[in-house]
Amino acid sequence: MTKDTCYANAQGSNAAQANPAQKLMSVDDALAFILSKAAPLTDIEDLEISRALGRVLARPQISTLNVPPADNSAMDGYALASDDLSADSDTRLRISQRIAAGQTSQALTPGTAARIFTGAPIPPGADCVVMQEHCRVEGDAVIISPPLHAGQNIRARGEDIKSGVTILDAGIKLRPQDLGLAASIGVAQLPVYRPLRVAIFCTGDELTEPNTPLAPGKIYNANRYTLTSLLHTLHCEIIDFGIVPDNLAATRTVLAAAAQQSDLIITSGGVSVGDEDHVKATVEALGRLEMWRIAMKPGKPLAFGHVDKTPFFGLPGNPVSVFATFCLFARPFILRCQGMVKTLPQSFLVRADFDWLQKGNRREYLRARLYTDAAGITGAVIYPNQGSAALTSISWAHGLVCIAEDATVQRGQMVSFIPFNELLA
Repeated sequence: MTKDTCYANAQGSNAAQANPAQKLMSVDDALAFILSKAAPLTDIEDLEISRALGRVLARPQISTLNVPPADNSAMDGYALASDDLSADSDTRLRISQRIAAGQTSQALTPGTAARIFTGAPIPPGADCVVMQEHCRVEGDAVIISPPLHAGQNIRARGEDIKSGVTILDAGIKLRPQDLGLAASIGVAQLPVYRPLRVAIFCTGDELTEPNTPLAPGKIYNANRYTLTSLLHTLHCEIIDFGIVPDNLAATRTVLAAAAQQSDLIITSGGVSVGDEDHVKATVEALGRLEMWRIAMKPGKPLAFGHVDKTPFFGLPGNPVSVFATFCLFARPFILRCQGMVKTLPQSFLVRADFDWLQKGNRREYLRARLYTDAAGITGAVIYPNQGSAALTSISWAHGLVCIAEDATVQRGQMVSFIPFNELLA
């Protein structure tokens, strides 16, 4: 398998309109279809750079100045004119001035040197800096040994950034280094897209909240906290409708309210074919179901459509399926809606230190942990229980190993791996 196994054609697939009656849709066609329905936000707000971390830049940032604004010293030492040095013997120069960072300098007197510190402006008449470790001081003079050439140890004006160049492109998620870069050209505020408003709820009469006693037949609602945490990593505004009971009227009421209040609806549970699965039917009644059932494991019952005009994701109820389908489908959709250009995670090849010998007709995403052996080779081992209810496997793993449809894996083979830091950053 190659590194593209996980998203072979998702960016360029020309999948036809999905048919809910279709048995199973491929991962690539499903993702291409979903992304084709993502409408980027147009509302923009200006944020102080200290508050813009993780937000998506709405307009490119163009520098209005040079960085550095003037030639300056790359180190502590002595600034001088290279022509004043002897080519084959030590040269003695009088120290005529001292220049620290933040100070202004005077023109260098011919035949002298200036004591200079890192970041200080190069005085007119000097064209190089000698490191203080490579010379010696005697009284008010410095003795310098050859060789030394023009431009040595000098940061040139505009060496890092030239006035008029774009330093940050629109559509990127702002990282700490991006904010520092913006600050370096004097930008105090950045235009970013407003947060996406996402309504969520979990279905199931069996669900209860962690702060209550666990009655017979009940389970704690892990999906709510997985979903809200995943949405927080994407800087979404969350409208949490909590737990919705397994009845048609309640489901209809909450879905209708969610459609009015949000840019996107995400639910967990209720999209399969059981008698108590009401979400799918309600979406069809209030809007349209455009995609259902994906050729992937875990996460086959994933649904996508619209409630009125609001996009809708119906995630499966099993906790691993919730995590996987959110990361692989809902996350790219949200990123596209937020205005991001790059929406798909990077994957890379690792050595499989396991066997997977049973072929399946669905693409499988195995929870895997990486380690490096004594030879420096990175290998992947998989969690023993790959069931869709084993939330422990997600907490244990470093990422997902992707196994293509109808493929097997033998120990030592290279496999495609998506690290969680690509899915959760």
